[in-house]
Amino acid sequence: MKIKVFLVDDHPMVIEGLATIIRSSPALEYVGYATSAASCRGFFTHGLADVVLMDINLPDQNGVDLCEELKTKFPYLNILAISSNDQGSFVKNMMEKGASGYVFKNVTKEELIEAITKVAAGQTYLSREANFVMREEKKREASLPVLTRREKEVLLLIAKGLTNPQIAEQLFISLSTVESHRKSLMAKLNTSNTASLLRVSAEMGFLTLN
Repeated sequence: MKIKVFLVDDHPMVIEGLATIIRSSPALEYVGYATSAASCRGFFTHGLADVVLMDINLPDQNGVDLCEELKTKFPYLNILAISSNDQGSFVKNMMEKGASGYVFKNVTKEELIEAITKVAAGQTYLSREANFVMREEKKREASLPVLTRREKEVLLLIAKGLTNPQIAEQLFISLSTVESHRKSLMAKLNTSNTASLLRVSAEMGFLTLN
């Protein structure tokens, strides 16, 4: 039985190229494509696939969230991320949200077919480049200061522009507690004011999607 493959990408030329590769393999069956998260959901209301080739950058939702959503609704789906985004954080997040593999868009025809075949069989597949950047991301994260859950909440609210009293009201904690968390954040991130706190937090990835 052929492996049914569905594409999710918002670039027509990419879709055309991937569809051609899929059709060239006797082991694979091309079952369609979506150019957005919404149209992807529409397909799976009635359609079936074994493997979803998914880009990270979509016009209406990022692929990380869509991956998690699809895996929750359809646990049998095997999702293979295919993206030009080579940031280790995206590779790590996609894998943590349920993807079975990750390759970059410079992948060869032979490697792509191999990746699809392996994830369809329940295996994990990371291209050499994806594996490298994910390992580097894990090393980077291991070197970061450890923030408590509450410190992360306070940090995100600071990034939204809330004042200490506003943060205290939203989190139902005292003003002095907020001030204590802010001082702790500045100490852990070695910063002396709000501007540098936000800059360093962004550089370290604390303000990005988890």
